[in-house]
Amino acid sequence: MRKIILLLIIFSAFLLESRISIFGAQPDLAAAIAYYFGLKNGETKGMLFGSFVGLIGDSLSGGILGPNILGKGMVGFLSAFMSGSFFRWTPVLGVIGISLLTALNGIIVFLSKTIFEHMPTSIPSAISIIFTAAIINSLFGIFMRPQNEQ
Repeated sequence: MRKIILLLIIFSAFLLESRISIFGAQPDLAAAIAYYFGLKNGETKGMLFGSFVGLIGDSLSGGILGPNILGKGMVGFLSAFMSGSFFRWTPVLGVIGISLLTALNGIIVFLSKTIFEHMPTSIPSAISIIFTAAIINSLFGIFMRPQNEQ
């Protein structure tokens, strides 16, 4: 039952992404889901789940397979390091973490598509879209906490 709920959440995120636009940019809710899963479940599960979310995203986009798999996998993997003993968790860390990882995901996807397919948009437009999505996703960072935090 839990797996069905996760699939519904993932597909709902992709549906909402395609319907919501703020300043001409869409939030990257799939990256936020990968971030949350990595934060709660650790590096390995975060990377695998993020890659799975990326596979769904690549499949729905109709382009090459790989850019979202790599980007979301990295988000899931790197978000798990924020829940370790190296950082003391605060909501500010959550905002910074999800913003940076959303931007990293956007950069990875843009560069992968540029190198292996074709440039999806101009560089200034890509920068604007990536950082707008990072700012939108940063709002979620306030509410997301690692498993070991109360």
